[in-house]
Amino acid sequence: MTIYFYSNREEPYGCFSNFSRHGVLLDGRWWPTTEHYFQAQKFIETDPSWADKIGNAKAPKDAAVMGRNRSHPLRPDWEQVKDDIMHRAVLTKFRTHADIQAILLGTDNETLVENAPGDYYWGCGKDGSGLNKLGQILEVVRSTIQATT
Repeated sequence: MTIYFYSNREEPYGCFSNFSRHGVLLDGRWWPTTEHYFQAQKFIETDPSWADKIGNAKAPKDAAVMGRNRSHPLRPDWEQVKDDIMHRAVLTKFRTHADIQAILLGTDNETLVENAPGDYYWGCGKDGSGLNKLGQILEVVRSTIQATT
């Protein structure tokens, strides 16, 4: 059975969303969500003050909008590092919060799909032809935690 997720308000799999309010301690800083962390990393080297503002955004949606703002210089290696940054954030999130780790492990070895109609990279897209990178990362994180518990 494939498990679809998208909104952080959907139970029980809303915690798979990067908008879920499960903060992470990464790079010496507490980030309110993995979305805050991920979006800030786009500018951490090229515009640290903008990255800091993203980290302090009131809501993950605000951090996402700020991270898509191209009036600030994007780090030049972004396309090469974004998957690793997402993996690091997601792994830290599920290692930090035992409650959602149990939900992830409870999916056994099912396929996880971010049912994001407008996202053909991180999600499956409107027609299901997207790359589903977030779902794949969650599956890798699940396997890593299964192997170490």
